Amino acid sequence: MTSHDLMQIALYVLSLLILSPILGSYMARVFQGERHPLTRPLGWLERLIYRFGGVDPGEETDWKHYAGAVLAFNFFGFLTVFLLQLLQNVFPWNPQHLPAVSWHSAFNTAVSFMTNTNWQGYAGETTMSYLTQMLGLTVQNFVSAATGIAVLLALIRGIRCRSAQTIGNFWGDLVRTVVYVLLPLSVVLAIALVSEGVVQTMSAGQPVTALEGQNLSIPVGPAASQVAIKQLGTNGGGFFNANSTVPFENPTPLSNFLQMLAILLIPASLVFTYGRLIRNPRHAWLIFGIMLFLFFGGLTASLLSEYTGNEAKGSTANMEGKEVRFGIVNSVLWSTATTAASNGSVNAMHSSLTPLAGGVALFNIMLGEIVFGGVGCGLYGMILFIILTVFLAGLMVGRTPEYLGKKIEARDIQMAIVAIIAPSAAMLLLAGISAVTPAGLSSLSNRGPHGLTEILYAFASGAGNNGSAFAGLNANTVWYNVLIGLAMLIGRFAVLLPVLAIAGNLASKNTVPVSAGSFSTNSGIFAVLLIGVIIVVGALTFFPALALGPIVEHFLANAGRTF
Repeated sequence: MTSHDLMQIALYVLSLLILSPILGSYMARVFQGERHPLTRPLGWLERLIYRFGGVDPGEETDWKHYAGAVLAFNFFGFLTVFLLQLLQNVFPWNPQHLPAVSWHSAFNTAVSFMTNTNWQGYAGETTMSYLTQMLGLTVQNFVSAATGIAVLLALIRGIRCRSAQTIGNFWGDLVRTVVYVLLPLSVVLAIALVSEGVVQTMSAGQPVTALEGQNLSIPVGPAASQVAIKQLGTNGGGFFNANSTVPFENPTPLSNFLQMLAILLIPASLVFTYGRLIRNPRHAWLIFGIMLFLFFGGLTASLLSEYTGNEAKGSTANMEGKEVRFGIVNSVLWSTATTAASNGSVNAMHSSLTPLAGGVALFNIMLGEIVFGGVGCGLYGMILFIILTVFLAGLMVGRTPEYLGKKIEARDIQMAIVAIIAPSAAMLLLAGISAVTPAGLSSLSNRGPHGLTEILYAFASGAGNNGSAFAGLNANTVWYNVLIGLAMLIGRFAVLLPVLAIAGNLASKNTVPVSAGSFSTNSGIFAVLLIGVIIVVGALTFFPALALGPIVEHFLANAGRTF
């Protein structure tokens, strides 16, 4: 690794450190209803949406009504995307005359984009019409991301409120997030990407003649607009099958850097928004520091493994499966960022990573993608671990646990445990069933530990709402489309609903004055405890599966064995 490579990593982290507090402060003003730079130019759009939808954003609801609004809106989004796919052959803006999508692929895709997973078992440019891509997938990229942020805001209000029965208005949170955060950032990024050569056109594929004389058609389409929000909203679903490895989607080193930065920008900024809203900036910096520490741990392990190589591939830096124009550092930095966030986009083949680097990507997802994580859901996932840590710390000192002045009681812990365990159970149970079932093994291209990792990664990506693919597994079958769709639903709503229940329970409580016996959540001791809980919970839950997959493959690869 050269000094130039280290400079790229340093520039990436420095950009996050500079931009995150700025964007976080702006979002805090938006979500508190304060005036901000976009109030006048976009305020009319917010008011128009409220008038059209008959919504009073000032009318707050309790957590059950908030959850009901989330479920109703998401079901409508699922139904819209599902029907668009089944009927795309009769709808306009289909210049390639693509047929209707099969029912099981349509179900999987509709669930995927509704849950902010964006897992794709199909080739976008040869399966989805322009109308389906824009009206279905791109719109869901906005609203599924906004849903995650809205649920985070509800949890923050639950922590901040005193003896309240309401946690906000879902429709107001959704609209403000889309209008003032996601939409303007996406416009700016899309323009920047178009300037770098990312395609944005309604034309059909461009005919070309290959060197051997064949007549081919190069797929194009309205890609830049979808790429911008897929990265900013931690969605990840690509317009093209090969995602961000495609030159038409990611043509230059600058477009690569901007897209990598966009993956973590909003999740990192929301940490500082949280600090502003709870009036505790120091706590926000502590959370940000822990996320950055875990991120660097995974990045370091991946880079060391990729540059060391192994006996099976030769003890040299591993360039297999990577774009030469990006190289190892940018590929590994992307794989770490995209799995630390619930993004799912790729600029290299994850199946070609060394076993340990692929294992790091898999472990990032298995942890619940709380290392920055998805927009909104990453931070509320981290808060669940904070609540669990506070509870364990309270047990050690014999005190009732407290978090930011709110007592953590049995109901809060029960909901937190459900939210942490449910996605983990979905990953392991469904992957285990698929590993011993003919239908699950029929589309597997690799055997041994690598094949197991492919199956584990598929269900982890689904239940973790990540969406990236390890490759090597044909998941566009009835078996995988249905089961991964089920995993995505569990991973989204078995976390989201307990979080809202915790928000409602915390909102009803009064705050407890800080005393000499209160356990500070701003201390270095708490940071060490939180990191320990995250790693131990992850290790206890997933170590057996990881040991049979990437860990044993690492040792076999060093002995010259491949699969």
